[in-house]
Amino acid sequence: MKKALFLGILSSLFFAFTFILNKQMNLSGSLWSWSASLRYIFMLPILFFITIGRKEHKQVISHIKNNLVQWLLWSFVGFGIFYGGLCYGSQEGESWVVAGTWQITIIAGVLLSPFFYTEKIVNGTIIKIRQKIPHKTLGLSTIILLGIVLMQINDLKGVDLKKSLIGILWVLIAAFAYPLGNRKMMELCKNSLNTIQRVYGMTLASMPLWIILSIINITNNDFPSSSQIFQSLIVAIFSGVVATILFFKATDLVKNNMRYLAIVESTQAGEVIFSLLGTVILFNGKMPNLVGYIGLILVVLGMVLNSFVKE
Repeated sequence: MKKALFLGILSSLFFAFTFILNKQMNLSGSLWSWSASLRYIFMLPILFFITIGRKEHKQVISHIKNNLVQWLLWSFVGFGIFYGGLCYGSQEGESWVVAGTWQITIIAGVLLSPFFYTEKIVNGTIIKIRQKIPHKTLGLSTIILLGIVLMQINDLKGVDLKKSLIGILWVLIAAFAYPLGNRKMMELCKNSLNTIQRVYGMTLASMPLWIILSIINITNNDFPSSSQIFQSLIVAIFSGVVATILFFKATDLVKNNMRYLAIVESTQAGEVIFSLLGTVILFNGKMPNLVGYIGLILVVLGMVLNSFVKE
C-alpha cells in the first residue's frame, strides 16, 4: 500500500503539467482540440517503441483484436472523454482551480464501486461479488467537494458565469470518465497485460478520435502553433506517459481492494498543490485569496483523511 501511495503522489506531480501547460496554451489562443489530440499523437510512438523494445507489442495487438469493441469503448471513455473534456473545460479558470475541480474524480471513483465485481472461489466455483460503496470514504470525500466549491467561488468573481459553469461541467464529466475507463480496462486486462501495455493499448484504441479532431481542424484551416506543439510534447511525456504509467501502476497494485483503490485515487489531490506552485513560480499566476486558501486546505485535508479511514 505504501508503494502505491508513493506512486500515486508522484504521478500527481507529473499530472500537474497538464493543468499548467494547458492553461498557458489557452491563454495564447490555442485550440483545445489540438491540445488534446497532440498529447496522444505524441504518446503513441513513444509507447510503441517502449513496447517494441520490451517485446510486448504483439501481445497488446492480439488482446485488442480479441476484445476490439471493449478496447475502443473504454479507451474512448478513459482517454477520449477524459482528456477532451479536461482540455475543453480548462479554457476557463486558473490551472490550480481546474486541478481542484478535477479532484471530484476521487468521489467519482467511490461512487463507481457498484459497477465492478470481485471474484471469490467457493467450492471450486468462481463467484462474482458486486462491490459496495465505501460510505466512510464517500463521507470524508465531501470535504474535498466543499473545498472545490470554495475554490470556485473564489475564481468565478468577475468572469462569465455561464461560460465558467460549462467549463466546470466538462471537467466533472472528465473526472468520472477517467476512473471508469481505467477500472474497466483493469477488469478487462486482468493480469494478461502489464501497465505499460495497457496504456499503450488505450492510446492506440483512442487514436480514431484524435485523428478525426485533427482532420476537422485541418479542414477548417486551423493549425497548431510551434509553441503549442512543443508544450503538447511536454504534456505527452510528463503527463501522458510518465504520470499515467505511474498512476496506472499504483492502481494495479491495489485493484482488488476498493477502499485502497479509492485512497490511491485520492492522491491526485496533490495536483492542486503542484499546479498552484507551478503556475505561480513559472508563470506568475494569480494567488488564491483567503476563501481560495481555505478551499485548497479542505481538498488536501480530505485527501489525508481518506488515507486513514477504515470501513
